[in-house]
Amino acid sequence: MLEVLTDIPFRLSLDGFQEKSGLRRVTGEIEKDVNDLITLIHAAAKPKAVYRVSYVSQKNEDSVEVDGVKLTSRVLRMNLDEVGRVFPYVATCGTEADQIAVPADDMMKAYYLDTLKEMVLESALSYLEDYLTKRYALGQISQMEPGSLDTWPITQQQELFSIVGDVEGLAGVRLTDRFLMIPLKSVSGIYFPTEIKFESCQLCQRARCPQRRAPFNSDLAEKYA
Repeated sequence: MLEVLTDIPFRLSLDGFQEKSGLRRVTGEIEKDVNDLITLIHAAAKPKAVYRVSYVSQKNEDSVEVDGVKLTSRVLRMNLDEVGRVFPYVATCGTEADQIAVPADDMMKAYYLDTLKEMVLESALSYLEDYLTKRYALGQISQMEPGSLDTWPITQQQELFSIVGDVEGLAGVRLTDRFLMIPLKSVSGIYFPTEIKFESCQLCQRARCPQRRAPFNSDLAEKYA
């Protein structure tokens, strides 16, 4: 089963932007620039998410097959050890928000816009997670994303996209020859039910990461090694 979610609500605010960006002080000029961009994004943005209900068909030592497509990752394999049904997905801020432009030489406005589009993407991902949890009565779910860990390289985006389907036609997201997604504020991965919440960040020792969702866990890293 494949489903596309298009009516995804989101709400941007100056306070939310300040918290997300980490700016300690917002001047009148910054406030005006950010609020102008918020107005543009609220008028144009149409975040989207597409997912497929898929099934694990085979489990090997360091890989699993989902709908017959081989995904190579020891950590993913271990996380799906007792799982039969999974939810490959792609979520995005949308091509509409991605078309909003600022002057090429205005690096600060570009940063504001980038941060706001990231917030739209986060709204889409949160909506998708909540939707899956309620619709399929999953209880607690976790996710993994290609490229978030060395054990599941970004090159596997191609395999993941092949499982989901016509992602570009359905959600406007395409892969580059370097396996990056356009719009850049897009994310792909697999949701799966789990008794204990898993975050890839728990296995990552990168000290300063603005996207960190959980602290490094040495015991967990040893378990997955």
